[in-house]
Amino acid sequence: MTKGIREGEPDARKVYADIIDLPHHRSSKHPPMSLYDRAAQFAPFAALSGYEEMVHEETRLVDRRIELTDEEIEINSRKLSRIAEAIRSGEKPVLSVTYFVPDPMKAGGAYETIRKPIRKVDPVHQSIELEEPTGYAGSWLTIPLRDILEIHGDPVDRMEEDLC
Repeated sequence: MTKGIREGEPDARKVYADIIDLPHHRSSKHPPMSLYDRAAQFAPFAALSGYEEMVHEETRLVDRRIELTDEEIEINSRKLSRIAEAIRSGEKPVLSVTYFVPDPMKAGGAYETIRKPIRKVDPVHQSIELEEPTGYAGSWLTIPLRDILEIHGDPVDRMEEDLC
């Protein structure tokens, strides 16, 4: 006779002799579960929902804003004045603007470069408005002067040639 697994345990075949050789029960109401669904019961689950996204967000790299010197800010201001003159004279200057876009989730952001026609220069708010719809009630993309790193294009490139 077979003994139990541990010393002193009764033999399992004796204890369960009345049911051990019975056929496996099949429900008449419920169909058998597929192997895929049965395996899914034992698949790992996310005990901490959102944890993976949080870790990904924390490891995502962002750029720091480059602080311009007073001289660079002055150059950008003169470029904006030149652009405003060009717009007043009827031109639609197409410029390449590199600007800082703050990250909504954490400190820092990213620099983007966009090449679009300039609609208007706003000296009061120290910003430029590009012919780039934002999708918010027909508004245009507005970039504050403090976020602009570089401006290149026809009117400002002529200004740089004049300075040389």
